[in-house]
Amino acid sequence: MINTQPTVTIWNEYRQEQTDPAVQAIYPHGIHAPIADHLRHQNITTHIATLDQPQHGLTPERLAQTDVLIWWGHRHHHEVDDAIVTRIHERITLGGMGFIALHSSHFAKIFCQLMGTTCKLKHAVRGEQERLWCVSPTHPIATGLPERITVPQTEMYGEFFDIPTPDELVFVSSFDNGEVFRSGCCWRRGRGKVFYFRPGHETYPIYYQPEILQLLTNAVQWAAPSGLQTVTYGREGRDW
Repeated sequence: MINTQPTVTIWNEYRQEQTDPAVQAIYPHGIHAPIADHLRHQNITTHIATLDQPQHGLTPERLAQTDVLIWWGHRHHHEVDDAIVTRIHERITLGGMGFIALHSSHFAKIFCQLMGTTCKLKHAVRGEQERLWCVSPTHPIATGLPERITVPQTEMYGEFFDIPTPDELVFVSSFDNGEVFRSGCCWRRGRGKVFYFRPGHETYPIYYQPEILQLLTNAVQWAAPSGLQTVTYGREGRDW
């Protein structure tokens, strides 16, 4: 049987899990590990790339073989090489690779470049409950999910979130202190699809929640390129 599933690369700074006991206690094998394990159980080929690998693990060959790139960044956005960011940007916008930015990856260089805004927001670590409301129940990313997902403890993100108006808004979060946040946002950038997903603070076991993992699997399927046609330019009878 031919595997028609997309190929995923999960990029992770993979620093805090090795140096911060609080993070290591939750994600001893890396924040990427439970996501990768879940995707592999769905027969989705999944590779891992990290900040400290040569070329951050994102060589031209690796990106050429990646249908969807999932990104986790937090404290070391500035260390990502600008040339690698340009390489990723071209692979998304010209090559059609899907891109999923998780939680604090709103400040990743590549996400900011794709958005063209500051991507600033307000936040507070209070360990409060998050209610993730589905506001577009017919969207593919919402397939099989309830109208509300409860995250028992998390970091709050609040509006205003300085992003372009999403092409599609799939999830909105509400928090115990009254804040709300656009937590599941979709855009098209050139030939590629982009999804931002808010939940995922590193000291809470959010990426072990079955509903969150199912949502990310749905997002991979949505973001994967499909039916991309070869584009030709110029005018009839003349090459440019």
